[in-house]
Amino acid sequence: MNATLASTAAIPGAGATAAGAVPPARRLRSRTMASYGFGAAAYGVKDSGFGTFLLLFYNQVIGVPAATVGFVIMLALIIDAFVDPTIGFMSDRTRTKWGRRHPWLYGSALPIMLGWVLLWNPPVSSQATTLGWLFAVAVLVRSAVSAYEVPSQAMAAELSADYDERTRIMAYRYLFGWAGGLVMLIAAYWVFLSPTPEYPNGLLNPNGYKGFAIAGAIFMGIAILTSAMGTHREIPNLPAPVIEKQSLGRNFAELGQTLRNKAFVVLMIAGLFVFTNQGITYAISNYLYTYVWGFTTVSFLGLTVPTFVPLSIVLFGGVLVAFVVAPKIGQVTSKPKAASTAAVLAIAIGTAPYWLRLSGNFPDTSSPMMLPLLFAMLAAGTAASVTAHILGSSMMADVVEDSEQRTGRRSEGVFFAGGFFIQKCTSGVGIFVTGLILAAAGFPAKAVPGQVSVEVLDRLTVIYIVCATALALMAALAYRAFPFGRAEHTARLEALRMQALDLERVDPVP
Repeated sequence: MNATLASTAAIPGAGATAAGAVPPARRLRSRTMASYGFGAAAYGVKDSGFGTFLLLFYNQVIGVPAATVGFVIMLALIIDAFVDPTIGFMSDRTRTKWGRRHPWLYGSALPIMLGWVLLWNPPVSSQATTLGWLFAVAVLVRSAVSAYEVPSQAMAAELSADYDERTRIMAYRYLFGWAGGLVMLIAAYWVFLSPTPEYPNGLLNPNGYKGFAIAGAIFMGIAILTSAMGTHREIPNLPAPVIEKQSLGRNFAELGQTLRNKAFVVLMIAGLFVFTNQGITYAISNYLYTYVWGFTTVSFLGLTVPTFVPLSIVLFGGVLVAFVVAPKIGQVTSKPKAASTAAVLAIAIGTAPYWLRLSGNFPDTSSPMMLPLLFAMLAAGTAASVTAHILGSSMMADVVEDSEQRTGRRSEGVFFAGGFFIQKCTSGVGIFVTGLILAAAGFPAKAVPGQVSVEVLDRLTVIYIVCATALALMAALAYRAFPFGRAEHTARLEALRMQALDLERVDPVP
């Protein structure tokens, strides 16, 4: 321990960590946990909209080529590459009576709501104008979401330093994030984009997206403000490390030093594969469900509803399983091993219906067994996938103390900004790759369900499942490379506490 402290003291900026900089290893109250987690519903709404409907809306409703839409959205990631770490770094250095994170939470609500409404209401003009609108508003929405999500995610590492409690915190976050996304999916399929005499395929109804946009904006605003107000009482308990005034060059030097952390780099690589895979799956899902599986309507709870409604509920059942299972798995084994195994299970189960269909061993779309079997496999795959995501996010929180021991600085905002940038690739790179997949498969624009050739559907399916499987296996290998577990984290917390006590003896707080 002494050698570790000596090496830490030699690092420029080390020693800035004060006694209150390491959060207590505590168990949070359920009310606090629920308030914190509910804020993630806003990102769930944004993610489901970007990932599930945005490509379909601008391609099939507005009439812009799929590959072009994907390319424009991916270009917005160039802006994100600068916005996300900037927000993370500024959030870490923010000092107000409301702490480091809450001013960002409160200030992000209105821009997110405004940007969301604008995104789904492009001007009726030329294709070039439409694409310019898409790019500008996508940047606005992404930047506003970053201003909320980066500080909010950073709080996960501040609310508790306990190794297992962090997995539980992330489980709540993913539970509400998925709930928010699925609520909007159900509302979209059942209310806003439901079939009408004029639009038998409700997904092609341009007027439906207007109501979808307004409802989503209101939902996101409520979620963000509820979370900010519900966690406001925790501000005195959150770390407030001493920040020294320094030059811009020194700030960039510290940022670079922070981002070179090995554990962080490993998680960034894993996240790149995990969330790009998720982005492709989200963006292509409507194409697969509508054209491959022939989703229309089913009898559900005595009502005739779009097939997407019970599917959304079934998928949320998988999320509930992950909510319960992920913290328990994290307690009995290492997070890296568990995340790697879950990622492999997720892709094996999630793509099984497509492999079986291609081999002729899955029930036909006319069979009464097709939907129950498909739903069961998709729910199980979702449970495994979300488990991997929860454990991966919990590991990101543990990176904070690893970096603090090495640099003397707490950089929650920077680390989670990096992770969040990778997450947003789900709606950037994911949509771009999906556009390429559709083009490679020869999928027609404004296609009519039931009138797309089997050859095209088979080609679409094969390209998708090969891409998804390769990405998932790479993610699993990356998780395995994460360099530390519970024992190292516990020893690190003890070392940091001892260092804080030494600082108090030298310079006692009045």
